Amino acid sequence: MEGGMISVDQWAKGSQAYFLTHLHSDHTRGLSSTWSNGPLFCSRTTAKLFPLKFPDFNFAFLRIVEIGSWHRLSLSSPSTGSPASIQFMPIDAFHCPGAVMFLFRGVFGHVLYTGDFRWEETGERSVKAKNMLIDALNGANVDVLYLDNTYCNPVYCFPIREVATQQVIEIIASHPEHDIVIGIDSLGKEDLLLEISRCLKMKIWVWPERLQTMHLLGYPDIFTTRTSLTRVRAVPRYSFSINTLEGLNATKPTIGIMPSGLPWVSKPFEGKNKKGFSLSVASKNRRILTSNGTRVDLNMRSVEKVQNHIFSVPYSDHSCYREIKDFVWLVKPYNVKGIVSMSSCYVNPVYYLSHLFSSNRASQSTCLDPEICEEVEMKGKTKRTNFTGTGRKKRTTEANFLGVRIRRVSILRQINRGVKIVECDSPD
Repeated sequence: MEGGMISVDQWAKGSQAYFLTHLHSDHTRGLSSTWSNGPLFCSRTTAKLFPLKFPDFNFAFLRIVEIGSWHRLSLSSPSTGSPASIQFMPIDAFHCPGAVMFLFRGVFGHVLYTGDFRWEETGERSVKAKNMLIDALNGANVDVLYLDNTYCNPVYCFPIREVATQQVIEIIASHPEHDIVIGIDSLGKEDLLLEISRCLKMKIWVWPERLQTMHLLGYPDIFTTRTSLTRVRAVPRYSFSINTLEGLNATKPTIGIMPSGLPWVSKPFEGKNKKGFSLSVASKNRRILTSNGTRVDLNMRSVEKVQNHIFSVPYSDHSCYREIKDFVWLVKPYNVKGIVSMSSCYVNPVYYLSHLFSSNRASQSTCLDPEICEEVEMKGKTKRTNFTGTGRKKRTTEANFLGVRIRRVSILRQINRGVKIVECDSPD
């Protein structure tokens, strides 16, 4: 696809059409209420939330598109001026309300831009979205995949959101005399809050702007701005801190819960109370039965008590490494570009996933997927020398599976690889 035709989550002048995957601030940087650069395509839910984010936006520029339907766009070639037709389909990204990925097709082949997404192995919506994508591709491979690589590293292994939600509920239920503070963003994790309210039969406090969002989304009247009606408060992530929790505990016992795919702090709490608390659904090397009958392996990151008053729960709206790997296997792209180019957990997808690409240009020697390397080593087909560990050689110029090589790459090279730059270290 030629440059100057479309832009996705990029808002500089020079394109003929613009696409917005969702309303998180790292995807709207450069977009404002004075927008006039061209038509902007988004989902119906995103359009519904636009007035809160951009109060004076000229809605004549907004184009609402339906999920699961092909849409045709007539553009012109920037190089020749001749007519160019592009078709695109929005597909549920299951990240936050309104979030979609965009599949484009035309003479250039198929281009898939995921935006931020969480496609779990289980879940009716995820399965429906996968089938929708498979049907849309109709046997074709994706030529270029712009991938949410937020957690594209084998160290990021966390459970499906249904499991993490139960972990949060057990923490709250285990502290009946405590106030509860949960750190969330301005959009996202609504399903977590709804399930807490349903299971524990209580309202949840949110700040006034968040309450407006809830009303626009049409959620039940279980949210309130009156602190006297509930002991559970969902607060802005930026206000969630150790100092805040310590201040609250000076007047009333309070615990904080940070739902995130990243550990909230680097060291688990080492205090005397750590061993006294355990969660049945959080134990390792166990399996549970989800609501749809699927058994889920819990041999993954669990709840951590990271400070005397704070629990870190592995609830993420981004896909974990295994889900990313399964997704790449599903679409079998010829080329993959990560959309997150700068963050504390940045990994170029090529390092771990190149063996899944359809293109012969993807060198098998660049594959650092520890599962693949372990399998090959066990079969005796090759000797692995680029991982550290007991009984293994190490080449100082190669990365271990934690991604050491990534930290040696210059910032400039990281920026050039991606489409979107994220400066925040808390991607959830």
